[in-house]
Amino acid sequence: MITLQPLRWGKPYESMEIKDVVHFDTGEPIAKFGSVGGGIVARDMKQAHKARAALLKHSTADLIAMSKKAADLFENAELPVGDSMQSVDQFVHQQSASTGLPEHMCRSNLKKNSFVLSHMDEILDCLTRGLDLDILSRGYGEEGRGVIVSYQAQTPVLGAILPNNSPGVHTLWLPAIPLQIGLALKPGSQEPWTPYRMVSAFIQAGVPAEAFGLYPGGHDAGGAIMTKTPRSMIFGSAETVAQHAGNPRVQAHGPGWSKILIGDDVVDDWELYLDVMVESVLSNSGRSCINCSGIWASRHTREIAQAIAERIGPVDVLPPTDDQAQLAAFTVPAMATGTYAMVQQDLAESGVTDMTADYGDKLIEREHCAYLRPMVVHADSPDRGVAMKEYMFPFVSVVECPQAEMLRRIGPTLVGTVLTRDPELVAAAGACVEIDRVNFGPIPTNRLNWLQPHEGNIIDFLFRSRAYQVADLPVAATA
Repeated sequence: MITLQPLRWGKPYESMEIKDVVHFDTGEPIAKFGSVGGGIVARDMKQAHKARAALLKHSTADLIAMSKKAADLFENAELPVGDSMQSVDQFVHQQSASTGLPEHMCRSNLKKNSFVLSHMDEILDCLTRGLDLDILSRGYGEEGRGVIVSYQAQTPVLGAILPNNSPGVHTLWLPAIPLQIGLALKPGSQEPWTPYRMVSAFIQAGVPAEAFGLYPGGHDAGGAIMTKTPRSMIFGSAETVAQHAGNPRVQAHGPGWSKILIGDDVVDDWELYLDVMVESVLSNSGRSCINCSGIWASRHTREIAQAIAERIGPVDVLPPTDDQAQLAAFTVPAMATGTYAMVQQDLAESGVTDMTADYGDKLIEREHCAYLRPMVVHADSPDRGVAMKEYMFPFVSVVECPQAEMLRRIGPTLVGTVLTRDPELVAAAGACVEIDRVNFGPIPTNRLNWLQPHEGNIIDFLFRSRAYQVADLPVAATA
C-alpha cells in the first residue's frame, strides 16, 4: 500500500498522524497519507523565499523545457510517488478508486494536465501578450517601444487549497513553476494523486525540489497556507467564493453557472445544436464549473429540454473500469442525498418540470457511496429558483426567457456559449460583464482553448505592473 508523506520544501516529512484513503465503493483502504498541522505550515512559510531563489537560478526558458519534460514523465513514466514507484495505470486506478471518477475520465484529465505542461511556452506567450519572459525574471526590461516596463512578483510562492471533485483544475497552478514562483499545495484528501505525481514529474525533470511544499492536513493547514502566502487560490462553494470576495491576495474558484444562450435568429433550428448541449451538460459527469448548468432561449424550451432528457435521462451507473461509464460516484453519500433533497425543493416550485421523471430513480445509494443520475428540468421563467442552480452531477435547467432580457438576468456565468448570428446580440454578449469566458458559435462550454486566460489571468495575479525609471548618476569632476 502506497504511503504519501508531506513534502517540506523538497524534503519528505515523516508524519506521526497517518490517515487512510479508502476505495469509494468498497470502503477498503487503498493508501495512507501523513498530515501536518497549521503550525508546521506557518513555520515553513517563513522559508518560502528560498523556493523562489532556487527557481531563479534557472532561466524561464530552462524551466519551460523542464515543464515539457515533466509533461511526458507525468503522462507516460513510472515515477517515485510517496514510498512507491507509481505507473500510469496505477495512478489512474488509485485516482478513480478514491474520487469515484470513471477511469477513462481520470485518463482524460491526466492528458489535459500534460497538454498544458507540454504547451507551456505558447500558453505563457498568450497570457503575457507576447512579453519577453526574462522581464518577469529580472523585474524590468525594454519592451521594444523605447519604454522600460516593470513587473514585480507579488509572492515567492503560490499557495493552493486543492479540491477533490475534478483533477482537471490543477492546470490553473501549473504555470507558477516556469514563472519562477514556488508552490505550497494542500492536496485534497480524496485526490492527492495529481499534485503528488505532478511534483514528482517536475523534480525528475530537473526542477529544484526545494520549490515544492505538499501539506496534506485539515482546515488549519489550509488556513495557514491562505494567511501566510501573499498569493493563494482556493476551490470551493459559492460561500467560499463570497468569503474571499474583494481580497486581492486570494483567487477563489467556485461554481461556474456556465450557460448556453440561444438567439432568436437560430432557435427555430435548435436541433442542430443538440450535440453541443448534451456534451456541455454530461462531460466529466457534470462535475466541472465549465459544465453547462443552464440553457436559455425564448421559445422551444420544452422541446429542447425533452430532447436533452431523451439523450441523457437513460444514462445509468456503470463500473468505473467501463469505458462507457459517464457517471462519477459521490464518495460521501450524504452529499448525494443532500443534493437530491435540494433538487426536490427546486421541483416543488410552480413552473418547474422534471423532464427526466420517466427515466427511473435518480438517487442510487450504495453502502459506501451514492450516485445521482442525470436530470433535465424546464423552467418557464428566469424567476424560478432552479434557473440559478448548479449541482455536482449532470444537471441542467432549460429556461424560457425573452432574448431582450437574457443578458441582464443570467447572473454570474463562467463560460457563456452564445448561439447567434445577430450582430447586436454578439456585441451585447461580448460586453456583458456577467460572462467571464465567452464563446460564439457551437462550442461546448467544456471545451477550453488553453491559449486564452481561464478564470482570471495568473500573470496579473502573481505580478504587478509598475513604473520603473532609470537616470544616469552624475559623475563627480576630478581634480
